Amino acid sequence: MDREARARTVEDAIENRRAVVNDHIDTYLPMADPERLYEASRHLLQAGGKRLRPTILLVAGEALTETAPGAQSYQEFPTVRDNEPPIDLLAAAVSVEVIQSFTLIHDDIMDDDRMRRGAPAVHVAFDSDTAILAGDTLYSKAFEIMLENGAPPDRGLDALDTLASTCTRICEGQSLDVDFETRETVTTEEYIDMIDRKTAVLYAASASIPSILLGADQETTDSLEAYGRSIGQAFQIHDDVLDLTTPSETLGKQRGSDLIEGKRTVITQHAKENGVQVDELITSGNPDSVTEREIKDAVGELEAVGSIAYARDLATDLVAEGLDELEAIPDTEAKRRLEQIGAYLIERSY
Repeated sequence: MDREARARTVEDAIENRRAVVNDHIDTYLPMADPERLYEASRHLLQAGGKRLRPTILLVAGEALTETAPGAQSYQEFPTVRDNEPPIDLLAAAVSVEVIQSFTLIHDDIMDDDRMRRGAPAVHVAFDSDTAILAGDTLYSKAFEIMLENGAPPDRGLDALDTLASTCTRICEGQSLDVDFETRETVTTEEYIDMIDRKTAVLYAASASIPSILLGADQETTDSLEAYGRSIGQAFQIHDDVLDLTTPSETLGKQRGSDLIEGKRTVITQHAKENGVQVDELITSGNPDSVTEREIKDAVGELEAVGSIAYARDLATDLVAEGLDELEAIPDTEAKRRLEQIGAYLIERSY
């Protein structure tokens, strides 16, 4: 399958599952009192988003049970064990998307990003205090929603443990990301560790939680976790590339924001190692005054020394590692979707 056909197939798969998740946001995260808090909590969820992580979770469930994609209700999903009642896999999928929204709200506050998904960030649309509370509410609600999965208690507890440790790792990664902004040099290994915690762990959880809930063996769970971790790292590296190469109107935020904010990435580290004065690429003192010409010139220097190509190659290698982990999964249409999603994550234009 060529790249264009793969993109269409994956986008159709994402769209189908996104529609299911979107249709059930009100079910799992209904409006409540105080109304303003819940409006803020649901702001980003209603603003859109691809729903990549819940898609991976639902497709992984289909792959494990050899279920044809879309053929089974996700709220009454069969396990891999005989004579067990079905579980609510959709609850788990919504739970990881709610965690994703929690992280985005807090990220935008910390970075003072004004836009997200083409809409005002939560702290802009409401205020910073409300946004912090909205993020905290989503964090708590994610665990409440996960509890609705209906799996046997031991497996439900393991899924909750996975989600909890994932949230801890995300906070660790965010802390490292902030720390890196004050450091002169960040090695590629340190950067990979940071994005593994900040970004990849939620992909790993999305891929492995269905294995836990559906009763698959530990080897299968570990393989799916490794798959999610590798493609999650690749996703973040490709996102760093897109931040530099995609127009602001497509990004839904300012192009080159990572460079403007002084964030350290494999791109900037590679450029430094090749003689580029990265901290001098953007000279405007105020982020609001940075021009498109400055961004274009900075990206040109990074391209000239091969730093952007280096990042793309690294992301490609990580996806290949992730796809190798799927050997333990039955060869079904759903497995092929997981493989295609891995490739799509580093091929998407945004």
